[in-house]
Amino acid sequence: MMNQPAIEVHGLTKTFGSFTAVDGIDLVVPRGQIFGFLGPNGSGKTTTIRMLTGTLRPKSGSAQVLGTDVVHHPDQVKPRIGYMSQKFSLFEDLTVAENLKFYAGVYAVPAAEFASRRDYVLEMADLVGRENELTRNLSVGWRQRLALGAATIHEPELLFLDEPTSGVDPVARRQFWDLLYELAARGVTLFVTTHYMDEAAHCNELAFIYRGRIIAEGSPSQLRNEQMDQRIFDIAVSNSDLALEYLTGTDGIDEAYLSGASLHAAGSVDSPLSADAICRRLVAAGFTDAVVVEVEPTIEDVFVNLVSRNR
Repeated sequence: MMNQPAIEVHGLTKTFGSFTAVDGIDLVVPRGQIFGFLGPNGSGKTTTIRMLTGTLRPKSGSAQVLGTDVVHHPDQVKPRIGYMSQKFSLFEDLTVAENLKFYAGVYAVPAAEFASRRDYVLEMADLVGRENELTRNLSVGWRQRLALGAATIHEPELLFLDEPTSGVDPVARRQFWDLLYELAARGVTLFVTTHYMDEAAHCNELAFIYRGRIIAEGSPSQLRNEQMDQRIFDIAVSNSDLALEYLTGTDGIDEAYLSGASLHAAGSVDSPLSADAICRRLVAAGFTDAVVVEVEPTIEDVFVNLVSRNR
């Protein structure tokens, strides 16, 4: 069984009327890995997860999850998987302990095993001492940890996480990924959707989805090395909005976009454009504090480049 992929998908398609949400995708997710499924909002990530968890029937295609045909036998798959949504499906008027007990019942955790699994979840999520606290009183980061614990209390082999860090502050996001590493080390396969491109570096393998289609796959290093045909310049400037407007459409610059606290400008690998040349242009245009440095592409840069090519 361990030689089989955790997920194997061929030609998976889902339409809603005339709209195609997922368009004939192929995926293979090895066991024991953190697999990142990246794409902007509305690209088909959640629809794909709903089909893989057996809650939505595809129009066509096949999907094997943990060696079972999830399209025709979803009930055989559901006890072996966990699911955590971006909205943290918790009961806010229940305590931490009561939420865990409820989800243990949903997943049919044997009564004799509940205490040990509850204790493990509380320890893993650093919720020891908060068992009797109402869920509504927890911060977003703590609710996120509780939701992860509820989704794993039955010790699933495969865990689906649908944008689990949406709306969570950067510190809580880093702490959450530490928990995911712990789960992966225990042999759990993680299928994580996100639109935060910086989280891609935490994954073993990645697939980019755009407008319902897979546009690239591979490890983070493979994607940076094999899919990028542009040079990236990082630009620090005080008035980033006006600088972005100036750079957009400037000769030699194919793309310009916000990247964290700075701007990124992309140019062809064959272009003679240099960081000094861009800086001189910005200074001449009135952006006298501009600092420009050529940098290695990030996963976000790769994705912007891929989207531009597929647009």
